[in-house]
Amino acid sequence: MDAPARRPQRTGQPEAELVRCPPAAPLRGPVLGYRGFRIGVRRTRQRLMLPDGIVKLMIGFGDPVRVVDAVDPRQDVRAVSMANPVRVRAAVGEHTGSLHGVTVLLTPLAGYRLFRVPMAEWSDLALDPADLLGPVVGQLSDRLAELPCWADRFALLDRVLATWLAEGPVPSPEVVHAWRELRRTGGRIRVEELAAETGWSRRTLERRFRQQIGHPPKAVAQIVRLQGALRLLEAGGSCARAAAEAGYHDQAHFDHTFRAMTGRTPGQFRRARAHADPADPSDFVPDQVTSVLLAGARG
Repeated sequence: MDAPARRPQRTGQPEAELVRCPPAAPLRGPVLGYRGFRIGVRRTRQRLMLPDGIVKLMIGFGDPVRVVDAVDPRQDVRAVSMANPVRVRAAVGEHTGSLHGVTVLLTPLAGYRLFRVPMAEWSDLALDPADLLGPVVGQLSDRLAELPCWADRFALLDRVLATWLAEGPVPSPEVVHAWRELRRTGGRIRVEELAAETGWSRRTLERRFRQQIGHPPKAVAQIVRLQGALRLLEAGGSCARAAAEAGYHDQAHFDHTFRAMTGRTPGQFRRARAHADPADPSDFVPDQVTSVLLAGARG
């Protein structure tokens, strides 16, 4: 088995277990990691999931989860397993307090390879992954649930994902380059400059981005800038500083964009993070601010 230790990391609540694990070495990069979880509390839990540029495949072993768009609550999905694409708007995940399963964290381009459909067809929409991949999702869920330990589950995921990703469409090198440049520059590079670097027209770049990532470069840049601002806020910076350093025109622009993308003001979000249980594993990957357990929804 691959080198990093695969030992459970438990939260401060004995009823909630989290196991973080990197994938096998050949999958690293496209696959960002695995999160196994077992939660058994006595009340509904709600988690605000922020735009973070990560595709998530949650494979459940029992009770369903509900995902509601934080800005447009008409978008409401309930399923045992859930696929979440790159989102430009936050979502609220909700469950009854009893939840068991594993989440696979993927880059957007790995998500394109895995699900094998144009990502624009389900951008900002949580779906039952069986709608995308068919009955193999339920079969994988059953196999994972039957295994005796997390290490065996992660090893099975390594094998299955290696096959599924190898069989998927290969992203365009131009889109790969543009995605990396957006991340490297904190979302500040102009779309015209990106197009020039790829040798494509702006229209072609936008079309390929929608196909392979789910959104045009400008929208993806908004996600990258938001994450930069969130990291500054998390480090104790003021809203004015976060707005300036993350590339917003001014604080008013930052406040407006933040609310449009999350359904909350920066101040409301900071208070939610400040009052969160320190033992709660809020963030899916290092160096990103990805979620918070909402007040009144703790077990």
